[in-house]
Amino acid sequence: MKMIILTILALVAAVGLYLYSASPPGLLSKYDAVMGGGSGTKLVGQDIAFGDHGQMLDVWGANDMVADSKKPVLIFWHGGGWVKGSRQDYAFAAKAFAKAGFIVVVPDYRKVPQVHFPAFIEDGAQAVRWVQDNIAKYGGDPERLAFSGHSAGAHTAVLLALDPSWLAAAGVKISSVRAVVGMSGPYDFYPFDKKRSIDAMSKYKKPERTQPVNFARADAPAMLLLTSSEDTTVRPYNAVNLTSKLEGAGAKVEMINYKGLDHEDVVMALSIPFRDKATVLTDSVTFLKANVISAVQPLAQTAPGHPSPK
Repeated sequence: MKMIILTILALVAAVGLYLYSASPPGLLSKYDAVMGGGSGTKLVGQDIAFGDHGQMLDVWGANDMVADSKKPVLIFWHGGGWVKGSRQDYAFAAKAFAKAGFIVVVPDYRKVPQVHFPAFIEDGAQAVRWVQDNIAKYGGDPERLAFSGHSAGAHTAVLLALDPSWLAAAGVKISSVRAVVGMSGPYDFYPFDKKRSIDAMSKYKKPERTQPVNFARADAPAMLLLTSSEDTTVRPYNAVNLTSKLEGAGAKVEMINYKGLDHEDVVMALSIPFRDKATVLTDSVTFLKANVISAVQPLAQTAPGHPSPK
């Protein structure tokens, strides 16, 4: 019987590997669930409306959570080059962080070509505002927030954390943002030289404001930037350059470059089927717990030289 079970699990993993190589993260979430990725977690809020444009979000937590637990909160923005993707696709990531002790919020956002920068950043800020106003009802602590995301989602997470004008415009208490984990994100990519960045960003009249690297400062929240040596979609220099700028400003920042991994591998390593690819989950959780739970590093209410959006 044990051999049969092991054989079935091996076949499931093999099928998951095949589909991963040919399909988006949504399919991986299904195989992650089959292999036990969701054990110990639950969807505590689903299809919750926020903002002014029909956006929705999901909230994940541990099975043993209670409404007044006041757990730290992680907001995770999905990737997709600003043109595709959904919160459901990244259920595997939400479950992994929920099992580690966080209340996890995964919002959707408007996408190209229906909108362009800064619409998806404004949607991100509205998601944070919803968390500030409502997360206590789901067992989260609105005073202990962390941001994360993959690829385009990492751009949103990092830009919101570094340029406080977007959160301020949404009425967010900025000092509650304690830490950020950016996964394979574009932070220094102007002039725009790829179709997706051109389509998403080029209509904005102040392109320098699309670049997180331009907002490095000493009082930024603690930041962990994850990249990988074989990423040809978002080159490692994005993380390298932002790390250098943050270090130069005196901010708290760490960077990890996973050798041999490509763009998708980094976020896929959060899932059960691919967790042995790299220590992405362990590295992220260790950093978040050190800077969100154990330490207090508030983001300044204002930053000199950073005008209001628009």
